[in-house]
Amino acid sequence: MKLDVIDLKILKVLQENSKITNIELSKKIGLSAAPTLGRVQKLEKQGFISSYHAKVDTSKVGLGFMALVQVSMLRQSSGSVKNFLDEILAIDEIVECLQLTGNFDYQLRIVVKDIPAFDRIIAQKLGSIEEIGQMQTTVVLSTQKDSPVMPLDYNVGLKIS
Repeated sequence: MKLDVIDLKILKVLQENSKITNIELSKKIGLSAAPTLGRVQKLEKQGFISSYHAKVDTSKVGLGFMALVQVSMLRQSSGSVKNFLDEILAIDEIVECLQLTGNFDYQLRIVVKDIPAFDRIIAQKLGSIEEIGQMQTTVVLSTQKDSPVMPLDYNVGLKIS
């Protein structure tokens, strides 16, 4: 599969603004509306576009506290990892779970109302997961960059293996 420059432009524009109309998108990429729609549908069908989201301002909805929690597992068996991930997926306040290399196995991004709410997540939810051996927390003071646009070279084609 090869993405050409037009496909990459579509991806860039949709990452910047997924609410754009097909007409507006077609103008931005320099293609008429019907072929633009066909390309978007192809990109969706082939999994290059997995979903569309509204980005919510956490402070405006009362979620003013964010922390990164790095977790070490007690055991790396497939059953332990599955149990851990099942528990993590069930906790709504964990908005991101990244598997890591290095001293920790996972990093969790937790978003809650305040410090007492965070303390409850640690004590009642993460504290009950038997597979966790060690946790280290970093409190996020502010977000300086949070780009939805992936760093592709939007001026050349991209061959996908």
